Amino acid sequence: MVALNPLLPPSCSPSSQVSRNKHRLTTQTSIPLTIPFRRLHAFNGFIFPSTKPIHHTLRPGFKGIAVMTDDKSTMSSTEENLENIAIFNVDPALKPYKDHFNYRLKRYADQKKLIEEYEGGLEEFAKGYLKFGFNREEGGIVYREWAPAAQEAQVIGDFNGWDGSNHRMEKSQFGVWSIKIPDVEGNPAIPHNSKVKFRFKHSDGVWVDRIPAWIKYATVDPTRFAAPYDGVYWDPPLSERYQFKYPRPPKPKAPRIYEAHVGMSSSEPRINSYTEFADNILPRIRENNYNTVQLMAVMEHSYYASFGYHVTNFFAVSSRSGTPEDLKYLIDKAHSLGMHVLMDVVHSHASNNVTDGLNGYDVGQSSQDSYFHTGDRGYHKLWDSRLFNYANWEVLRFLLSNLRWWLEEFKFDGFRFDGVTSMLYHHHGINTTFTGNYSEYFSEATDVDAVVYLMLADTLIRNIFPDATVIAEDVSGMPGLGRPVSEGGIGFDYRLAMAIPDKWIDYLKNKKDHEWSMKEISSSLTNRRYTERCVSYAESHDQAIVGDKTIAFFLMDEEMYSGMSCLTDASPAIERGVALHKMIHFITMALGGEGYLNFMGNEFGHPEWIDFPREGNGWSYEKCRRQWNLVDTDHLRYKFMNAFDRAMNLLDDKFSFLTSTKQIVSSTDEEDKVIGVIVFERGDLVFVFNFHPENTYEGYAMCLIFIYSYKVGCDLPGKYRVALDSDAWEFGGRGRVGHDIDHFTSPEGIPGVPETNFNNRPNSFKVLSPARTCVVYYRVDENNKENSNGNVVAAKERLAAEDVGKVTGESASIADKDPNFGVVEETSTPVLVAETLEKPTSLESEVLDNNEDADN
Repeated sequence: MVALNPLLPPSCSPSSQVSRNKHRLTTQTSIPLTIPFRRLHAFNGFIFPSTKPIHHTLRPGFKGIAVMTDDKSTMSSTEENLENIAIFNVDPALKPYKDHFNYRLKRYADQKKLIEEYEGGLEEFAKGYLKFGFNREEGGIVYREWAPAAQEAQVIGDFNGWDGSNHRMEKSQFGVWSIKIPDVEGNPAIPHNSKVKFRFKHSDGVWVDRIPAWIKYATVDPTRFAAPYDGVYWDPPLSERYQFKYPRPPKPKAPRIYEAHVGMSSSEPRINSYTEFADNILPRIRENNYNTVQLMAVMEHSYYASFGYHVTNFFAVSSRSGTPEDLKYLIDKAHSLGMHVLMDVVHSHASNNVTDGLNGYDVGQSSQDSYFHTGDRGYHKLWDSRLFNYANWEVLRFLLSNLRWWLEEFKFDGFRFDGVTSMLYHHHGINTTFTGNYSEYFSEATDVDAVVYLMLADTLIRNIFPDATVIAEDVSGMPGLGRPVSEGGIGFDYRLAMAIPDKWIDYLKNKKDHEWSMKEISSSLTNRRYTERCVSYAESHDQAIVGDKTIAFFLMDEEMYSGMSCLTDASPAIERGVALHKMIHFITMALGGEGYLNFMGNEFGHPEWIDFPREGNGWSYEKCRRQWNLVDTDHLRYKFMNAFDRAMNLLDDKFSFLTSTKQIVSSTDEEDKVIGVIVFERGDLVFVFNFHPENTYEGYAMCLIFIYSYKVGCDLPGKYRVALDSDAWEFGGRGRVGHDIDHFTSPEGIPGVPETNFNNRPNSFKVLSPARTCVVYYRVDENNKENSNGNVVAAKERLAAEDVGKVTGESASIADKDPNFGVVEETSTPVLVAETLEKPTSLESEVLDNNEDADN
């Protein structure tokens, strides 16, 4: 039996676990200081702090502790008792690193206190977009820009013929340039949707034009190759502003995430729009029972092939797919369908692009006057991008305001933070293997500035929108990443289980089917920290980038071009591929985490790979699209994988197994006659996965056919039936498992004495487990019965109502209104979760056909 190990990071197997108590965080020297006061000045009612290090802004006579970190000191004014950090109760092995936790908690508390004292609180501090950039104020437009290195500055654009001689800006002692441009005859001097830029002269006397750092929209001339972007003043009249119509839906108990890239979501070789995605793709996502959409590449990025990860303009939506108002329509449409919308936010680095991006403000000044660190610390050598200085006051204002902007202006429901591993460590995870030794996480290699920023970001997000979902893309498995800030953690709700897709790719590339280890698969899926939730996934966008393939293409390769028709018998490669595609994705969902993620198109086994337009492929969009026609064509086998994906999600809708803390792997058979099977319980469901390419295991012997007897353990006694079956006809299977079979349990051993039980389970029942199938069993509630006709009619009525709901846009799904939708109950003619998903001509005849096949 496999239980979750609270001490193991995801990259560490039990066999590689090493002692964590050998290395302690280097003791930090504390020095009592008296800090002189430097007064902060207000400008137009808005406070701008000194660009000196933050500890220079403390009040007169302040006495604190300076703790040396890197090349500068920071102050701690925290007087709270940090002796009882709650995270140590969850993981006592962290106690040797108490000094580190105390240090970063003090840094967080001091930073938060300074912001409260000089900015009016974290939420006020994060309203920087109301002062910086272009904003309407009484009688005109005020433009402010933080550019301490500039010697002179002007604002230029269409409104002044790109001549800034009459629009020179003034500089405050804190490096903030500003100008108020009066209205002309009662109208804004800068028209809505007109181009603007910030022109400044740096120390060597050279004038440069840059896009304003806080710009809310940026565009490029599509007719000019490699043309530079222009900032756009975006302030539409009230009649043109999108007004949100639908409230945010309730936060999902377990996120089932559909990762999507709007630009590549069209079936045509072109860039898709926000409105087309909203009207054509969102209904598909909802129909497959996802409750969360995660949007990639929302922040403006001049290089399309960066997948949105080399951001140039942090407050601007990607103009390739439309306007800010179009994106608001998309999010509102998702909310109307009952889905949360997460944004893939990139605060781990910024594009190296000087002309279009934030890097253009770096003209060789010191780190305290820049958004980025100087030298090697400010450059990511693998990503060719710039790295933020998270200790800088104005960088904190910029990034925290950026989060608030997307939450409040666009109604996003949370974030997936990209590149968190790079943020957490000075080495950025480059050439680093995380073995499980805690000193790898809590040492001088830890970037405490970035950790403090993430803690502040989490606090801000919770204060603004308590129901937000926040996910970290971290491969290191830092302990405490997914625990609340109040406990000493960093505050994320979930961490992406990034080791899982790597394991599947390794198996598909390097191992034959009979070499697959059930113990290793199970260990990889369950290897996560106790009480720190994960979002599991078999493949995301990363696994399909050019040079690699989707899982479906790994499994079936070139046969997908000719062998996916249902009008001919499936070849062995196709039959294997469809079966394993369903199994790999489902066991990842069911055993790998507390949430699940799927990248757009992979739910139906999208073939090939992703390749953005570039010089190397002749600037082609052929591999940068989604071929929805494949799943929409009724005689192609893609529909089977899509239907099973829909059923997986519906199963969680009904049984909420992703939120269950009961997860017990009772069997990973690899020996003797029974091999290739994983049996586990999640909640009160029993999952049986048979990965063997040939062997079928059954609960009894059949005449003339040698079939092994297979018994599975379970917790609760009673009667079990099939809830979901990958071998069902509607999922492209052979229909070998009887759906109307009652599986009665037998007691095993002495109650309360696990060693006398079967696989440490007090009860068992026998099952049929065909090769390359997965079957889920639920315990029948004997007190909840309906006659068969009632169930069939109810299912038909609900399906019809769901169709009406899609047309009217009233409901996320009927399941939200009717708790009995998709209920699996004991009947003489069973209606399975799987069967409520399809829309056959005759639901009754399909159920009958399934029963006849099962009887045969």
